[in-house]
Amino acid sequence: MSFRITGLSAQPFAHLFGLDDAALARHGALRMHGEGLPDRVELRDTTASETVLLVNHEHQPADTPYRSRHAIFVREHAGAAFDAVDTVPDALRRRLLSLRAFDAAGMMVDADVTDGHEAEALIARLLARPEVDYIHAHYARRGCYAALIRRD
Repeated sequence: MSFRITGLSAQPFAHLFGLDDAALARHGALRMHGEGLPDRVELRDTTASETVLLVNHEHQPADTPYRSRHAIFVREHAGAAFDAVDTVPDALRRRLLSLRAFDAAGMMVDADVTDGHEAEALIARLLARPEVDYIHAHYARRGCYAALIRRD
């Protein structure tokens, strides 16, 4: 079964790009520098010369007990969102993942943990369940939202 992984749109974060640290703080955001920080837009790790914004993001807006928000990294001046079929980006591939399957009403129906190198097998198992509408990938160690997975 084909699947599509997508990153977040940069548009909701664009108003933060280029702000000074005081203005970012007023938005509850923080600028950070560092190699290997996982951007949630392009779904890639940053290089040493790039900056990211650490922001709080509501990744599960469904009005259910599973409504959720958490800290995520967004590369400052990120471009187009990652969007690919049957491709697990390296930023997910190299990490331990928690995959959480939700139905159309936003209720979690299944979840499991997998090494990113073995993500396809768990994605296939979860998407084989007819009640699963979408999957949220999280970086398991810190619990941060990583990406959206749907059937293609």
